[in-house]
Amino acid sequence: MAFDELIHQPSRLRIMAFLNRLGPEAEVEFTRLSRHLELTEGNLSRHLAKLEAAGYVEVRKGFSGRRPRTWVRLTGKGRDAFRAHLRALEAIVKGEGNDDTRRSAGGRQGLRPRPRPG
Repeated sequence: MAFDELIHQPSRLRIMAFLNRLGPEAEVEFTRLSRHLELTEGNLSRHLAKLEAAGYVEVRKGFSGRRPRTWVRLTGKGRDAFRAHLRALEAIVKGEGNDDTRRSAGGRQGLRPRPRPG
């Protein structure tokens, strides 16, 4: 199972989900992403730096006219990691996975039937 602690952090999960919905080669301008996710630019920058270091996103800087711009896109590695993370979450919800995962996710190990009254 590929539960990814880096992606699981709530703001990074929202970033990855937003970028995943854009499509394989699409990119979004940094300020639009910041506004959409309601994250400060500093907060978004820190999360993107962590995702970029893992190879999950690509950050591209350039100009639109004379104004500096930053664009963000999900890499193939990032898309694969995001999908694997979603599958891991689904497995936890369904009670699937290895014995350790089932125990920590409330699986059947160590449970017994509830006594009936009377």
